[in-house]
Amino acid sequence: MQTEEVLINEEFICDAPNEQVKKEPIAGNFKYMLVGIFFGIVFVKAEIISWFRIQEMFRLQSFFMYGVIGTAVVVGMISVMLIKKFDIKTLSGEKIIFHDKTFNKGQIYGGLIFGLGWAITGACPGPLFAQIGSGFAAVTITLLSAIAGTWTFGYLKDKLPK
Repeated sequence: MQTEEVLINEEFICDAPNEQVKKEPIAGNFKYMLVGIFFGIVFVKAEIISWFRIQEMFRLQSFFMYGVIGTAVVVGMISVMLIKKFDIKTLSGEKIIFHDKTFNKGQIYGGLIFGLGWAITGACPGPLFAQIGSGFAAVTITLLSAIAGTWTFGYLKDKLPK
C-alpha cells in the first residue's frame, strides 16, 4: 500500500501504517513520555546503552546483546499475535491495522549502513537519548548525524533504487 493523503472531514490524513484518526490532546503525550523514561531507565540498568556491550556484540565476544535483541523480537511477535487474535484496540479505542511489507534491495543497503554506524558509534536510535541523559555528551554528535542521515534520506528518497 502506498502512502497517500486522503481528505477526511476537511483534514488531510496520511494513509500510512499509523492510521489513527482520533486526535489526542497535547497532554496525551505525557503517557508516551512516561513510557520513554521507563525504557530509558531499563536501558541504563540493563547496560543496553553501554558502548562496551555493543562492541562485545559486534566482535562476537558476548551473547548478552543478542539475547536482549532476540527477547525483544520474541516479545514483539507474541504481542502482534495477541493483538490480531483478540482484536485489541488502541488506548483511544481504534482498530490496530497491520500492513503487509514489501521487500526491496534498498533495505539491504540501509541495513548495512545502519549496522556500520551502530558498530562505529556504539549507539542505535533507541538508546541515543538514554546515553545523552546518562551524561555521555559526545553521543550528541551521533544524534546530529542520525538526524542528518534521516534528512538526507528524505531528500534523496525518490532518487534511490527501489
